Amino acid sequence: MGTVDDLHEAERHLTRRVASCRHPLVRWGRPVVGEAAEHTKLWWAVALALAAAGGTRGRSAATAGLTAMGLAELLSNAVIKPLWRRRRPPRELIPHDGVDGRPDSPSFPSGHTAAAVAFTTAVALTWPRAGALCAVPAALVAAERVHSGAHYPSDVAAGAAVGAAAAYTARRLPRLSRYVRQRR
Repeated sequence: MGTVDDLHEAERHLTRRVASCRHPLVRWGRPVVGEAAEHTKLWWAVALALAAAGGTRGRSAATAGLTAMGLAELLSNAVIKPLWRRRRPPRELIPHDGVDGRPDSPSFPSGHTAAAVAFTTAVALTWPRAGALCAVPAALVAAERVHSGAHYPSDVAAGAAVGAAAAYTARRLPRLSRYVRQRR
């Protein structure tokens, strides 16, 4: 039992450390990244840019990214969160005012991170160079979720795993659909 308590305390400590970062870029960037990630606005904008400027490859990458993102959101927000029901980090771990306005929904897994990783992974599998560019804002979204006090680091890690699994699954959907039709 001590090991579980030790892990929980280590995560609380890590959450406090990340949320305590007071670098000027973090203070300026956290609200910007948080707002861009709200309601997946950032990823819809990237998908639009990919589709408009990337030709056939860009449209394929945008479609793959949005499909994976939708699947990740469904899995994280409609399936896992209601089953897990983990509370968000307590206010005393977050030494800034960014914790005000957090959602009341369960903390585990991070849906924002799941969406970011799903979109980025699916784009990278379709167009690696564009996916590499998407990795930077995806990492910023994941860090922002801990810094803002919305999530513990394990929530973000689980969200990343859900996102990667959703991208992999979304990539396999057309093949699965053909397989099911052939078996009829």
